[in-house]
Amino acid sequence: MEQLDIFDLENKKRLRVLVACEESQAVCIAFRELGHDAYSCDIQDCSGGHPEWHIKDDVLNHLDEGWDLVIAHPPCTYLSKAGSRWLYKNGSLNQERYKKGLDAKEFFMRFLECSAPMICVENPMPNLIYNFPKPGCIIQPYEFGHPYTKKTYLWLKNLPPLIPTELLAFYKPFMPSNTGGKKKGQKYSHGVAHTTKGASKTFPGIAKAMAEQWGGRVI
Repeated sequence: MEQLDIFDLENKKRLRVLVACEESQAVCIAFRELGHDAYSCDIQDCSGGHPEWHIKDDVLNHLDEGWDLVIAHPPCTYLSKAGSRWLYKNGSLNQERYKKGLDAKEFFMRFLECSAPMICVENPMPNLIYNFPKPGCIIQPYEFGHPYTKKTYLWLKNLPPLIPTELLAFYKPFMPSNTGGKKKGQKYSHGVAHTTKGASKTFPGIAKAMAEQWGGRVI
């Protein structure tokens, strides 16, 4: 996909950035620190300490308000491949959960198809049944200075793939995996994140890379 001329401006343009479905403000603050007009948006109160930069509302009410860049973190509960065991019940497709997945994909696509000239939508690997478009790049926390694995897909519009900033040689799983396999003697991991809220937060190193590579410091 062709890149916009914005990447030839040598970090002189102040961007209006909407960080959708973010209450932690990790990405919002990273862009703010470089001089951009960034706002987080979520139906929850923010936990990042800057309510003046937070829009507490349904983000769909604010998608088309002249943003230069939208970075979205839509919920993945019903879309992730990791949840496949709940999608199939006794070998048959769980129609109720499948419908929730279709609704979640529709919400996801609202971001990818919004009017902003630059877009990034983040999610883990989706289940193949939902037929997602091809992502622009795949990143891991250990590529940005955090000693964990948590494969994350980025769907991009008019943005270059995120470039690793600090590759680590040693890391461990961030998310639990195959915990039921313990009784069967299979390989498993308890992970580090044990709540949905903890698992969904953006790693600071990744937020910093997004701000520096897609925004740059405003001069």
